[in-house]
Amino acid sequence: MSIIIRLENVKKFYNQSRAVNGVTLSMNEGEEYLIRGASGSGKSTLLYLLGGLDRPTEGDVVVNQKNLAALNDEELALYRNRYVGFVFQFHFLLPSMNCLDNLLLPARLAGFSASETEDVKERVLKLAENLQVTHCLSKYPFELSGGEQQRINIIRALSLKPKLLLCDEPTGNLDSENSNKVIQLLRTLSKEFHSTLVVVTHDPIIAESFSNQFLMKDGKLA
Repeated sequence: MSIIIRLENVKKFYNQSRAVNGVTLSMNEGEEYLIRGASGSGKSTLLYLLGGLDRPTEGDVVVNQKNLAALNDEELALYRNRYVGFVFQFHFLLPSMNCLDNLLLPARLAGFSASETEDVKERVLKLAENLQVTHCLSKYPFELSGGEQQRINIIRALSLKPKLLLCDEPTGNLDSENSNKVIQLLRTLSKEFHSTLVVVTHDPIIAESFSNQFLMKDGKLA
């Protein structure tokens, strides 16, 4: 099993706050990982560093043999678009677009050709059918339930078959039954797409089902 993620003494400071304070870890390609810890422990900041949404103050964040700290803004944007799928607690679907247009937006931002975009459309339609949200595609986000919005969010994250699927409190707005369904869905789909899955949560029930875990406390791995 090859290592896809390697962090070496990574630090992220915001003024006097040490959100991440010297983290070293590695993750293998195609496996599932959970980062847990209390609110404010630095786990979400660590996820944003993995996803190229933020840059480390110190240290190396190496993903697929690329040091993200050395990439310029354009290269980071390309990395986020082509390599990473994000699932957040809040779905961030664009309210001015119907759900199908939201799902096809990553392909359009990537500059895909018409035939490539059609392939993406075929993929998201199949996922929508599997996740029982086909009826939502012509609707706008505000017309959907919380569970429907999250399933659309997951489909969008997987639309370009990302190598890295990053989930920040993906069940934070759901009840326990739907939380379990969403986690199982993420695990099943990440295997189908051969993605490395990284979930950040403070939910101990979700944490119980992951064998590969990192515990963060005060910006460090405890």
